Amino acid sequence: MQKSLGYVIRPGDMFSDWKIAINEDKFNIMMVSDALVHFDQGISQEAKDDFAGIFADMDLTSSRLGANAQTRTATMMSWINLMDQIELDENMDVLGDLYEYLIGMFAVNSGAKAGEFYTPHQVSDIMARILTAGRENMEEYSLYDPTMGSGSLLLTTASYMKNAGVQGAIKYYGQEWITTTYNLARMNLMMHKVEYNDINLRNADTLNSDWPDGVIDGVNAPRMFDAVMANPPYSQKWDNQSREDDPRFRQGVAPKSKADYAFLLHGLYHLKDNGRMAIVLPHGVLFQGAAEAKIRKELLNNHNIVAIIGLPEKIFTNTGIPTIIMVLEKNRETDDVMFIDASKGFEKQKNSNKLRQEDIDKIVKTYLDHVDIEKYAHVATMNEIQENDYNLNIPRYVDIFEEEPPVDTTKLLADMKSLSKEEAKLTADLKDMMADLVLTNPEDQEILDNLRGVLDYE
Repeated sequence: MQKSLGYVIRPGDMFSDWKIAINEDKFNIMMVSDALVHFDQGISQEAKDDFAGIFADMDLTSSRLGANAQTRTATMMSWINLMDQIELDENMDVLGDLYEYLIGMFAVNSGAKAGEFYTPHQVSDIMARILTAGRENMEEYSLYDPTMGSGSLLLTTASYMKNAGVQGAIKYYGQEWITTTYNLARMNLMMHKVEYNDINLRNADTLNSDWPDGVIDGVNAPRMFDAVMANPPYSQKWDNQSREDDPRFRQGVAPKSKADYAFLLHGLYHLKDNGRMAIVLPHGVLFQGAAEAKIRKELLNNHNIVAIIGLPEKIFTNTGIPTIIMVLEKNRETDDVMFIDASKGFEKQKNSNKLRQEDIDKIVKTYLDHVDIEKYAHVATMNEIQENDYNLNIPRYVDIFEEEPPVDTTKLLADMKSLSKEEAKLTADLKDMMADLVLTNPEDQEILDNLRGVLDYE
Protein backbone atom coordinates (compact mmCIF):
# COMPACT_ATOMS: atom_id res chain seq x y z
CA MET A 1 0.00 0.00 0.00
CA GLN A 2 2.78 2.41 0.89
CA LYS A 3 4.55 1.79 -2.40
CA SER A 4 1.45 2.25 -4.57
CA LEU A 5 -0.35 4.99 -2.63
CA GLY A 6 2.50 6.77 -0.85
CA TYR A 7 0.99 6.03 2.56
CA VAL A 8 -0.21 3.06 4.62
CA ILE A 9 -3.25 2.76 6.89
CA ARG A 10 -2.74 0.32 9.74
CA PRO A 11 -5.18 -2.44 10.69
CA GLY A 12 -7.55 -1.01 13.27
CA ASP A 13 -7.44 2.49 11.73
CA MET A 14 -9.86 1.79 8.88
CA PHE A 15 -13.34 3.30 8.58
CA SER A 16 -14.74 -0.23 8.79
CA ASP A 17 -12.90 -0.73 12.10
CA TRP A 18 -14.58 2.37 13.53
CA LYS A 19 -17.98 1.08 12.42
CA ILE A 20 -17.37 -2.24 14.19
CA ALA A 21 -16.28 -0.40 17.35
CA ILE A 22 -19.47 1.71 17.25
CA ASN A 23 -21.64 -1.39 16.85
CA GLU A 24 -19.86 -3.06 19.79
CA ASP A 25 -20.10 0.13 21.88
CA LYS A 26 -16.30 0.37 22.06
CA PHE A 27 -15.72 3.49 19.94
CA ASN A 28 -13.84 6.52 21.28
CA ILE A 29 -12.81 9.67 19.43
CA MET A 30 -9.19 8.91 20.34
CA MET A 31 -9.34 6.05 17.82
CA VAL A 32 -9.62 8.68 15.05
CA SER A 33 -6.96 10.88 16.64
CA ASP A 34 -4.53 7.96 16.87
CA ALA A 35 -5.29 6.94 13.27
CA LEU A 36 -4.27 10.40 12.03
CA VAL A 37 -0.97 10.16 13.92
CA HIS A 38 -0.38 6.68 12.49
CA PHE A 39 -1.15 8.00 8.99
CA ASP A 40 1.61 10.62 9.26
CA GLN A 41 4.01 7.94 10.46
CA GLY A 42 3.13 5.67 7.53
CA ILE A 43 3.90 8.10 4.69
CA SER A 44 6.68 6.98 2.36
CA GLN A 45 9.74 9.18 2.00
CA GLU A 46 8.89 9.88 -1.65
CA ALA A 47 5.39 11.11 -0.73
CA LYS A 48 6.33 13.32 2.25
CA ASP A 49 5.70 16.54 0.28
CA ASP A 50 2.28 15.30 -0.79
CA PHE A 51 0.84 13.95 2.46
CA ALA A 52 2.88 15.01 5.51
CA GLY A 53 0.78 17.15 7.87
CA ILE A 54 -2.30 16.87 5.66
CA PHE A 55 -4.53 16.53 8.76
CA ALA A 56 -2.68 19.13 10.84
CA ASP A 57 -5.69 21.45 10.91
CA MET A 58 -8.03 18.82 12.37
CA ASP A 59 -8.49 19.56 16.07
CA LEU A 60 -10.43 16.67 17.55
CA THR A 61 -10.26 18.30 21.01
CA SER A 62 -12.11 21.41 19.83
CA SER A 63 -15.09 22.50 21.93
CA ARG A 64 -16.98 22.96 18.66
CA LEU A 65 -17.27 19.17 18.54
CA GLY A 66 -18.53 19.00 22.12
CA ALA A 67 -17.85 20.21 25.63
CA ASN A 68 -16.10 17.02 26.71
CA ALA A 69 -14.64 13.79 25.32
CA GLN A 70 -17.96 12.00 25.65
CA THR A 71 -19.93 14.53 23.56
CA ARG A 72 -17.10 14.81 21.03
CA THR A 73 -17.16 11.02 20.68
CA ALA A 74 -20.94 11.17 20.13
CA THR A 75 -20.46 13.81 17.42
CA MET A 76 -17.85 11.70 15.64
CA MET A 77 -20.07 8.64 15.83
CA SER A 78 -22.89 10.60 14.19
CA TRP A 79 -20.57 11.65 11.36
CA ILE A 80 -19.33 8.09 10.83
CA ASN A 81 -22.88 6.72 10.74
CA LEU A 82 -23.89 9.44 8.27
CA MET A 83 -20.92 8.69 6.02
CA ASP A 84 -21.78 5.00 6.17
CA GLN A 85 -25.09 5.72 4.41
CA ILE A 86 -23.29 6.81 1.22
CA GLU A 87 -23.50 4.18 -1.49
CA LEU A 88 -20.01 3.79 -2.92
CA ASP A 89 -19.39 2.37 -6.38
CA GLU A 90 -15.86 1.32 -7.28
CA ASN A 91 -16.36 2.62 -10.82
CA MET A 92 -17.44 6.07 -9.67
CA ASP A 93 -15.46 8.69 -7.83
CA VAL A 94 -18.28 9.23 -5.34
CA LEU A 95 -16.09 10.31 -2.44
CA GLY A 96 -14.20 12.79 -4.61
CA ASP A 97 -17.44 14.26 -5.94
CA LEU A 98 -18.85 14.44 -2.43
CA TYR A 99 -15.74 16.21 -1.16
CA GLU A 100 -15.94 18.78 -3.98
CA TYR A 101 -19.66 19.27 -3.30
CA LEU A 102 -19.07 19.87 0.41
CA ILE A 103 -16.33 22.39 -0.34
CA GLY A 104 -18.74 24.22 -2.62
CA MET A 105 -21.57 24.18 -0.07
CA PHE A 106 -19.22 25.40 2.65
CA ALA A 107 -18.11 28.24 0.37
CA VAL A 108 -21.70 29.28 -0.37
CA ASN A 109 -22.56 29.35 3.34
CA SER A 110 -19.31 30.98 4.45
CA GLY A 111 -19.66 34.16 2.39
CA ALA A 112 -16.59 36.32 1.83
CA LYS A 113 -14.15 34.05 3.68
CA ALA A 114 -14.68 31.28 1.15
CA GLY A 115 -13.30 33.39 -1.67
CA GLU A 116 -9.80 32.50 -0.58
CA PHE A 117 -10.19 28.90 -1.66
CA TYR A 118 -13.18 28.32 -3.92
CA THR A 119 -13.94 28.98 -7.59
CA PRO A 120 -17.56 28.21 -8.59
CA HIS A 121 -17.70 25.11 -10.77
CA GLN A 122 -19.41 26.99 -13.63
CA VAL A 123 -16.42 29.35 -13.93
CA SER A 124 -13.95 26.47 -13.59
CA ASP A 125 -15.82 24.66 -16.35
CA ILE A 126 -15.55 27.58 -18.79
CA MET A 127 -11.83 27.95 -18.13
CA ALA A 128 -11.19 24.19 -18.36
CA ARG A 129 -13.02 23.80 -21.68
CA ILE A 130 -11.17 26.75 -23.20
CA LEU A 131 -7.79 25.55 -21.93
CA THR A 132 -8.21 22.00 -23.25
CA ALA A 133 -10.11 22.70 -26.49
CA GLY A 134 -8.43 20.77 -29.31
CA ARG A 135 -5.86 19.33 -26.91
CA GLU A 136 -7.94 16.67 -25.19
CA ASN A 137 -5.99 13.81 -26.77
CA MET A 138 -2.52 14.91 -25.70
CA GLU A 139 -0.63 11.94 -24.23
CA GLU A 140 1.03 14.11 -21.59
CA TYR A 141 -0.31 17.33 -20.13
CA SER A 142 0.96 19.58 -17.36
CA LEU A 143 -1.20 21.93 -15.27
CA TYR A 144 -0.21 24.80 -13.02
CA ASP A 145 -2.33 26.93 -10.68
CA PRO A 146 -0.21 29.47 -8.75
CA THR A 147 -3.15 30.37 -6.47
CA MET A 148 -4.78 26.96 -6.34
CA GLY A 149 -7.16 27.31 -3.38
CA SER A 150 -8.85 23.92 -2.94
CA GLY A 151 -7.49 22.65 -6.27
CA SER A 152 -10.84 22.58 -8.10
CA LEU A 153 -9.48 24.40 -11.17
CA LEU A 154 -6.73 21.81 -11.57
CA LEU A 155 -9.14 18.90 -11.28
CA THR A 156 -11.80 20.39 -13.56
CA THR A 157 -9.25 21.12 -16.28
CA ALA A 158 -7.76 17.62 -16.04
CA SER A 159 -11.23 16.06 -16.28
CA TYR A 160 -11.49 17.12 -19.95
CA MET A 161 -8.33 15.26 -20.91
CA LYS A 162 -8.62 11.79 -22.44
CA ASN A 163 -5.86 10.42 -20.22
CA ALA A 164 -7.24 11.77 -16.95
CA GLY A 165 -6.70 9.02 -14.39
CA VAL A 166 -3.78 7.43 -16.26
CA GLN A 167 -0.74 7.46 -14.03
CA GLY A 168 1.97 9.80 -15.30
CA ALA A 169 -0.16 11.30 -18.08
CA ILE A 170 -1.18 14.49 -16.28
CA LYS A 171 1.05 16.38 -13.88
CA TYR A 172 -0.56 18.67 -11.30
CA TYR A 173 1.39 21.67 -10.01
CA GLY A 174 -0.05 24.19 -7.59
CA GLN A 175 0.90 26.70 -4.96
CA GLU A 176 -1.17 28.09 -2.10
CA TRP A 177 -0.23 30.59 0.60
CA ILE A 178 -2.82 29.69 3.28
CA THR A 179 -1.87 26.43 4.99
CA THR A 180 -5.42 25.25 5.74
CA THR A 181 -6.43 25.83 2.11
CA TYR A 182 -3.28 24.08 0.91
CA ASN A 183 -4.32 21.03 2.95
CA LEU A 184 -7.81 21.20 1.41
CA ALA A 185 -6.21 21.04 -2.04
CA ARG A 186 -4.01 18.08 -1.14
CA MET A 187 -7.03 16.21 0.20
CA ASN A 188 -9.06 17.14 -2.88
CA LEU A 189 -6.53 15.65 -5.30
CA MET A 190 -6.08 12.64 -3.04
CA MET A 191 -9.86 12.05 -2.89
CA HIS A 192 -10.02 12.23 -6.69
CA LYS A 193 -7.49 9.39 -6.90
CA VAL A 194 -4.65 11.44 -8.36
CA GLU A 195 -1.42 9.43 -7.99
CA TYR A 196 1.00 10.98 -5.52
CA ASN A 197 3.78 10.84 -8.12
CA ASP A 198 1.70 13.21 -10.28
CA ILE A 199 1.06 15.73 -7.47
CA ASN A 200 3.43 18.66 -6.96
CA LEU A 201 1.89 21.15 -4.53
CA ARG A 202 3.59 23.79 -2.38
CA ASN A 203 2.57 25.91 0.60
CA ALA A 204 4.18 29.31 -0.09
CA ASP A 205 3.68 32.87 -1.34
CA THR A 206 3.65 32.77 -5.14
CA LEU A 207 4.71 36.38 -5.67
CA ASN A 208 7.54 36.51 -3.14
CA SER A 209 9.54 33.62 -4.55
CA ASP A 210 9.32 31.97 -7.95
CA TRP A 211 8.26 28.33 -8.12
CA PRO A 212 8.45 25.80 -9.61
CA ASP A 213 11.95 25.65 -11.03
CA GLY A 214 13.54 22.82 -12.94
CA VAL A 215 17.15 21.82 -13.44
CA ILE A 216 18.43 21.76 -17.03
CA ASP A 217 22.12 20.87 -17.56
CA GLY A 218 22.76 21.66 -13.92
CA VAL A 219 21.22 25.14 -14.14
CA ASN A 220 17.97 26.18 -12.47
CA ALA A 221 15.37 27.12 -15.06
CA PRO A 222 11.66 27.88 -14.75
CA ARG A 223 9.37 24.93 -15.36
CA MET A 224 6.88 25.52 -18.17
CA PHE A 225 3.33 24.17 -18.44
CA ASP A 226 0.79 23.27 -21.09
CA ALA A 227 -1.96 25.04 -19.17
CA VAL A 228 -1.94 27.71 -16.47
CA MET A 229 -5.12 28.65 -14.66
CA ALA A 230 -5.72 31.00 -11.74
CA ASN A 231 -8.35 32.79 -9.70
CA PRO A 232 -6.07 34.99 -7.56
CA PRO A 233 -7.22 37.30 -4.74
CA TYR A 234 -8.45 40.50 -6.37
CA SER A 235 -6.47 43.74 -6.04
CA GLN A 236 -4.32 42.38 -3.22
CA LYS A 237 -1.50 44.46 -1.79
CA TRP A 238 1.99 43.06 -2.31
CA ASP A 239 5.65 43.95 -1.87
CA ASN A 240 6.67 45.26 -5.30
CA GLN A 241 10.05 46.65 -4.23
CA SER A 242 13.15 45.59 -6.18
CA ARG A 243 11.16 43.57 -8.72
CA GLU A 244 12.66 45.13 -11.85
CA ASP A 245 15.27 42.37 -12.13
CA ASP A 246 12.75 39.57 -11.59
CA PRO A 247 12.39 37.87 -15.00
CA ARG A 248 8.72 37.21 -14.29
CA PHE A 249 7.97 40.92 -14.40
CA ARG A 250 10.02 42.02 -17.39
CA GLN A 251 6.82 43.42 -18.97
CA GLY A 252 6.25 45.68 -15.98
CA VAL A 253 5.81 45.70 -12.20
CA ALA A 254 2.27 45.86 -10.87
CA PRO A 255 1.50 48.62 -8.31
CA LYS A 256 1.86 47.65 -4.67
CA SER A 257 -1.84 48.30 -4.05
CA LYS A 258 -2.98 45.85 -6.78
CA ALA A 259 -1.19 42.56 -7.46
CA ASP A 260 -3.59 41.47 -10.25
CA TYR A 261 -1.05 41.88 -13.05
CA ALA A 262 1.70 40.39 -10.89
CA PHE A 263 -0.25 37.12 -10.69
CA LEU A 264 -0.97 37.28 -14.43
CA LEU A 265 2.67 37.85 -15.37
CA HIS A 266 3.83 35.07 -13.04
CA GLY A 267 1.48 32.62 -14.74
CA LEU A 268 2.38 33.78 -18.25
CA TYR A 269 6.07 33.41 -17.43
CA HIS A 270 5.54 29.71 -16.67
CA LEU A 271 3.48 29.03 -19.80
CA LYS A 272 4.95 26.92 -22.60
CA ASP A 273 5.42 28.58 -25.98
CA ASN A 274 2.40 26.65 -27.26
CA GLY A 275 0.54 26.68 -23.95
CA ARG A 276 -2.72 28.38 -22.98
CA MET A 277 -3.62 30.38 -19.89
CA ALA A 278 -6.90 31.51 -18.30
CA ILE A 279 -7.16 33.82 -15.28
CA VAL A 280 -10.05 35.46 -13.40
CA LEU A 281 -9.52 39.18 -12.73
CA PRO A 282 -11.50 42.29 -11.71
CA HIS A 283 -12.61 44.66 -14.49
CA GLY A 284 -10.14 47.33 -13.40
CA VAL A 285 -7.24 45.60 -15.16
CA LEU A 286 -8.90 46.46 -18.48
CA PHE A 287 -8.71 50.24 -18.16
CA GLN A 288 -6.71 51.41 -15.13
CA GLY A 289 -3.74 53.65 -15.88
CA ALA A 290 -0.13 54.13 -14.75
CA ALA A 291 1.81 50.87 -14.25
CA GLU A 292 -1.15 48.70 -15.19
CA ALA A 293 -1.63 50.60 -18.47
CA LYS A 294 2.03 49.99 -19.33
CA ILE A 295 1.73 46.24 -18.67
CA ARG A 296 -1.51 46.03 -20.63
CA LYS A 297 0.11 47.75 -23.62
CA GLU A 298 3.09 45.37 -23.49
CA LEU A 299 0.81 42.33 -23.41
CA LEU A 300 -1.17 43.62 -26.39
CA ASN A 301 1.88 44.54 -28.43
CA ASN A 302 3.27 41.05 -27.75
CA HIS A 303 -0.05 39.53 -28.92
CA ASN A 304 -0.47 37.73 -25.57
CA ILE A 305 -4.13 38.54 -24.93
CA VAL A 306 -6.45 36.22 -26.87
CA ALA A 307 -9.84 36.95 -25.32
CA ILE A 308 -11.66 38.83 -22.55
CA ILE A 309 -14.89 37.34 -21.23
CA GLY A 310 -17.11 39.53 -19.06
CA LEU A 311 -18.97 37.52 -16.39
CA PRO A 312 -22.14 38.45 -14.47
CA GLU A 313 -21.95 40.06 -11.06
CA LYS A 314 -22.58 38.06 -7.87
CA ILE A 315 -21.39 34.68 -9.15
CA PHE A 316 -18.49 34.45 -6.69
CA THR A 317 -18.95 33.82 -2.97
CA ASN A 318 -16.42 36.44 -1.89
CA THR A 319 -17.47 39.43 -3.98
CA GLY A 320 -20.51 40.88 -5.69
CA ILE A 321 -18.50 42.71 -8.33
CA PRO A 322 -18.50 41.54 -11.96
CA THR A 323 -15.29 39.85 -13.06
CA ILE A 324 -13.63 38.74 -16.28
CA ILE A 325 -11.81 35.71 -17.59
CA MET A 326 -8.72 36.68 -19.59
CA VAL A 327 -7.29 34.09 -21.98
CA LEU A 328 -3.62 34.40 -22.92
CA GLU A 329 -1.04 32.67 -25.08
CA LYS A 330 2.69 33.20 -25.36
CA ASN A 331 3.50 33.17 -29.07
CA ARG A 332 0.53 34.20 -31.20
CA GLU A 333 0.88 35.27 -34.82
CA THR A 334 -2.42 37.18 -34.82
CA ASP A 335 -2.96 40.32 -32.77
CA ASP A 336 -6.75 40.57 -32.53
CA VAL A 337 -8.60 40.26 -29.22
CA MET A 338 -12.00 38.66 -28.77
CA PHE A 339 -14.45 40.40 -26.43
CA ILE A 340 -17.43 38.47 -25.04
CA ASP A 341 -20.01 40.22 -22.87
CA ALA A 342 -21.68 37.36 -20.97
CA SER A 343 -22.79 39.62 -18.11
CA LYS A 344 -26.52 39.27 -18.87
CA GLY A 345 -26.74 35.49 -19.15
CA PHE A 346 -27.45 33.94 -15.75
CA GLU A 347 -30.06 32.56 -13.40
CA LYS A 348 -30.90 34.76 -10.45
CA GLN A 349 -30.82 33.06 -7.06
CA LYS A 350 -31.53 34.28 -3.53
CA ASN A 351 -28.28 36.12 -2.81
CA SER A 352 -26.27 35.34 -5.91
CA ASN A 353 -26.36 34.68 -9.63
CA LYS A 354 -25.56 31.38 -11.31
CA LEU A 355 -24.41 30.60 -14.84
CA ARG A 356 -26.73 28.06 -16.44
CA GLN A 357 -25.46 25.28 -18.68
CA GLU A 358 -26.71 27.13 -21.77
CA ASP A 359 -24.78 30.24 -20.64
CA ILE A 360 -21.59 28.22 -20.25
CA ASP A 361 -22.05 26.50 -23.61
CA LYS A 362 -22.67 29.82 -25.36
CA ILE A 363 -19.52 31.38 -23.93
CA VAL A 364 -17.31 28.44 -24.93
CA LYS A 365 -18.84 28.09 -28.41
CA THR A 366 -18.48 31.82 -29.07
CA TYR A 367 -14.84 31.71 -28.00
CA LEU A 368 -14.09 28.73 -30.24
CA ASP A 369 -16.02 30.10 -33.25
CA HIS A 370 -14.16 33.41 -32.93
CA VAL A 371 -16.80 35.46 -34.75
CA ASP A 372 -18.84 38.56 -34.00
CA ILE A 373 -22.30 38.19 -32.43
CA GLU A 374 -24.41 41.33 -32.23
CA LYS A 375 -24.63 42.70 -28.69
CA TYR A 376 -22.63 39.74 -27.35
CA ALA A 377 -19.19 39.33 -28.94
CA HIS A 378 -16.71 41.18 -31.13
CA VAL A 379 -13.27 40.33 -32.50
CA ALA A 380 -11.37 43.62 -32.26
CA THR A 381 -8.39 44.44 -34.46
CA MET A 382 -5.26 45.97 -33.07
CA ASN A 383 -6.15 49.20 -34.91
CA GLU A 384 -9.40 49.41 -32.92
CA ILE A 385 -7.56 48.79 -29.67
CA GLN A 386 -4.95 51.42 -30.46
CA GLU A 387 -7.70 53.91 -31.34
CA ASN A 388 -9.03 53.28 -27.85
CA ASP A 389 -5.56 53.98 -26.42
CA TYR A 390 -5.18 50.32 -25.36
CA ASN A 391 -8.24 50.58 -23.13
CA LEU A 392 -9.91 47.14 -23.06
CA ASN A 393 -13.13 48.06 -21.29
CA ILE A 394 -15.69 45.69 -22.82
CA PRO A 395 -18.44 48.26 -23.63
CA ARG A 396 -15.99 49.99 -26.00
CA TYR A 397 -16.09 46.90 -28.22
CA VAL A 398 -19.43 45.19 -27.53
CA ASP A 399 -22.46 47.49 -27.68
CA ILE A 400 -25.18 46.00 -25.49
CA PHE A 401 -27.22 49.21 -25.28
CA GLU A 402 -30.92 48.57 -25.83
CA GLU A 403 -32.98 51.55 -27.01
CA GLU A 404 -36.07 52.30 -24.97
CA PRO A 405 -39.32 51.98 -26.94
CA PRO A 406 -40.68 55.40 -28.06
CA VAL A 407 -43.10 57.08 -25.66
CA ASP A 408 -46.72 57.40 -26.84
CA THR A 409 -47.24 61.04 -25.81
CA THR A 410 -50.95 61.05 -26.71
CA LYS A 411 -51.63 58.08 -24.42
CA LEU A 412 -49.40 59.57 -21.72
CA LEU A 413 -51.38 62.87 -21.70
CA ALA A 414 -54.68 60.97 -21.61
CA ASP A 415 -53.46 58.90 -18.63
CA MET A 416 -52.31 62.05 -16.81
CA LYS A 417 -55.72 63.70 -17.29
CA SER A 418 -57.49 60.57 -16.05
CA LEU A 419 -55.26 60.37 -12.97
CA SER A 420 -55.82 64.08 -12.27
CA LYS A 421 -59.61 63.64 -12.34
CA GLU A 422 -59.37 60.59 -10.06
CA GLU A 423 -57.14 62.47 -7.63
CA ALA A 424 -59.60 65.41 -7.47
CA LYS A 425 -62.51 63.04 -6.75
CA LEU A 426 -60.59 61.20 -4.01
CA THR A 427 -59.56 64.51 -2.38
CA ALA A 428 -63.16 65.74 -2.38
CA ASP A 429 -64.37 62.46 -0.87
CA LEU A 430 -61.71 62.66 1.85
CA LYS A 431 -62.71 66.25 2.74
CA ASP A 432 -66.37 65.18 3.07
CA MET A 433 -65.40 62.33 5.40
CA MET A 434 -63.22 64.64 7.51
CA ALA A 435 -66.12 67.14 7.83
CA ASP A 436 -68.20 64.38 9.37
CA LEU A 437 -65.53 63.43 11.94
CA VAL A 438 -66.43 63.85 15.62
CA LEU A 439 -63.31 64.32 17.78
CA THR A 440 -63.27 62.91 21.30
CA ASN A 441 -59.73 64.12 22.06
CA PRO A 442 -59.13 67.89 21.74
CA GLU A 443 -55.42 67.27 21.06
CA ASP A 444 -56.37 65.60 17.75
CA GLN A 445 -57.84 68.88 16.44
CA GLU A 446 -54.39 70.24 15.53
CA ILE A 447 -53.59 67.10 13.52
CA LEU A 448 -56.90 67.34 11.70
CA ASP A 449 -56.40 71.05 10.92
CA ASN A 450 -52.94 70.33 9.51
CA LEU A 451 -54.32 67.56 7.30
CA ARG A 452 -57.07 69.88 6.01
CA GLY A 453 -54.42 72.48 5.24
CA VAL A 454 -52.43 69.97 3.22
CA LEU A 455 -55.51 68.97 1.22
CA ASP A 456 -56.44 72.60 0.56
CA TYR A 457 -52.84 73.27 -0.57
CA GLU A 458 -52.92 70.28 -2.91
